[in-house]
Amino acid sequence: MTRSRRSLVVAAAAAVLALAGVPALAADIPPPDAVVTSPNVTHVLNIPKPAAIAATINTDIAFQGDYAYVGNYGGFSIYDIRNPKKAKAVSSVVCPGSQMDVSVYDNLLFTAVDSSRSDDSCNSTSLGADQKAAWEGVRIFDVSDKANPRYVKSVETNCGSHTLTLVPGKGRDRNKNVYVYVSSYSPAANFPDCSPPHDKISIIKVPLRDPASAAVASTPVVFPDGGNETQPGLLVPTSGCHDITTYAEKDIAAGACMGDGVLFDISDRLNPKVTARTTDPNFAFWHSATFSNDARKVVFTDELGGGGAATCNEATGPNRGADAIYEIVRGQLVFKSYYKIPRYQDNSENCVAHNGSLIPVKGRDIMVQAWYMGGLSVWDFTDTANPREIGYFERGPRSVGGGGGIWSAYYYNGYIYAADFHEGLDVIKIDDRLTNSAKDVRTDRLNTQTQESYRTGGHHW
Repeated sequence: MTRSRRSLVVAAAAAVLALAGVPALAADIPPPDAVVTSPNVTHVLNIPKPAAIAATINTDIAFQGDYAYVGNYGGFSIYDIRNPKKAKAVSSVVCPGSQMDVSVYDNLLFTAVDSSRSDDSCNSTSLGADQKAAWEGVRIFDVSDKANPRYVKSVETNCGSHTLTLVPGKGRDRNKNVYVYVSSYSPAANFPDCSPPHDKISIIKVPLRDPASAAVASTPVVFPDGGNETQPGLLVPTSGCHDITTYAEKDIAAGACMGDGVLFDISDRLNPKVTARTTDPNFAFWHSATFSNDARKVVFTDELGGGGAATCNEATGPNRGADAIYEIVRGQLVFKSYYKIPRYQDNSENCVAHNGSLIPVKGRDIMVQAWYMGGLSVWDFTDTANPREIGYFERGPRSVGGGGGIWSAYYYNGYIYAADFHEGLDVIKIDDRLTNSAKDVRTDRLNTQTQESYRTGGHHW
């Protein structure tokens, strides 16, 4: 959307205040639907959702080669991004089942289904989780033909698959199998396939030469003591993990597990072991995790309000619905500070910390992160006690009302890609002295929950 002169003035003033760490006033909230950015951020392109899934919301993104895979409550779409300025949709697969968290590995696309369906097909309908016939879990597609993805296999998992994380095999196993860590939670006594206590993850073993034989290979219990269930203000007590980020080459993982933040040793892929655990009185729901490139820090997000509440306001304050930055010291998590976007949002705008990824800047810790209707923020946590914003992109309140905003914002080969609930896929570029060196770093795959160390000239940093 072309910005009016007024919104340009608002954007410039808000940018100066935000980058100085001063929260915006209500008068600085952009006009409805207006796109505003900091001076160092450019909105390159918006691609509306393909018609086949236009009625349902966009969610997560995975990347491989010249393609982006965007999940959607109604299925997923594949985009050709070889020229980001002219990115376009190649195909859409209608296959309903929230949330459609996505990860890609070679020719296989893995999609997470955490809503009970009548069966595992793409023609399924909703069915209560109290019905034994209900299905939820992981669907696997062959995406070697980008225009015609092919459904290969489904794997049912206890309590479904809210999110999923790919973990490559190690040693001789590396080119033979990939493992899928399935995060799920919220059991109930009347759910036949999701009975309490849950407190575990499901691990699917996928033989790369025979993905149709994929099956659950283990179900390790993460919280044998039940986890954090009594802390005041929890959105939902711990009964499993919401999301797990692995760093396979270092044999570690970080789990955002509802009421707990944990570190895992994943040297045995089928038997991850909790090595550190922490809670935070300001956290309502541990949602996701991101390691620094050197794995000496981890950023956890708090999805206060479950993603549907307006928490980027003065009433909520800077320490709730925020990121918590930890340093890993002798294997333990040591809290350093919080980070939250420094711009108040309108009380009609759902806004809270959500999905993001590192920007590969050597010598610094910088990431881009989605904040629903707070847009996206590029921020620096090199100094863990004093994180600061570098740039941002957002839209004003929706003129038609209701929630929305950016679900996922990730940096991939020079550009930021953002999946907006309603607006589709945004392509964004940041031009700043602190991030410009990232343009020289290239990767051939990005699943943000499967971190890999960055490389330049074929060498790990």
